[in-house]
Amino acid sequence: MKKYRAIVLCDGEPPSKNLITEEMNNSDLFIVTDGGAYTVLKYNLTPDIIIGDMDSFTDSDAHSFTVIKDNDQETNDLEKALNFALKQECTDVIVLGASGQRVDHTLKNLSVLKQFTPKFMSIAFRDSYGLLFLLPKKYTVYQPIGTVISLFPLSGKVEGIKTTGLKYPLDYETLENGVRDGSSNIVAQYPAEISYERGDLLIFIGDNSDI
Repeated sequence: MKKYRAIVLCDGEPPSKNLITEEMNNSDLFIVTDGGAYTVLKYNLTPDIIIGDMDSFTDSDAHSFTVIKDNDQETNDLEKALNFALKQECTDVIVLGASGQRVDHTLKNLSVLKQFTPKFMSIAFRDSYGLLFLLPKKYTVYQPIGTVISLFPLSGKVEGIKTTGLKYPLDYETLENGVRDGSSNIVAQYPAEISYERGDLLIFIGDNSDI
């Protein structure tokens, strides 16, 4: 199956221009949600599509990109962008600017991440600090020794977690919100392995550019 990769820029904490252009160079489609348009205008970048309910971005004729206004109040702007990516038959998505600014927007976007993970071959949130995505039941971590790895139970509780190759191993253990999480672990062996039995497990892989 041919991969068709999209980058989505949300209206959270603005990524650096270098990060956006890096992802643009590796993508086939550049979608921006509503208020994220101000970031690309500031950086003098040209997306393929601006999509959202346009409660943040005021459309004008002083640009060359297409604007799609979607007034559906049952979906947020990230959902609108991802549904558009699906219609364009995208298989892989990197989402920038999904966190920061309003905490409730960040939490909603994590819910959207869970909703759309089964619909793409891969979907992840990226910022200047690293990559965040939902793990399949078994996952191999091909990251250099010393890379920060954090595990978070998105579903409230994740059971049967086993890791090998991390500094602080888990042996069929449970992570639960408000009880125990798996933040700030470290890759100690290449490659590392993570598996779990029940729940929805988020992984954050730190940017290892300075390792």
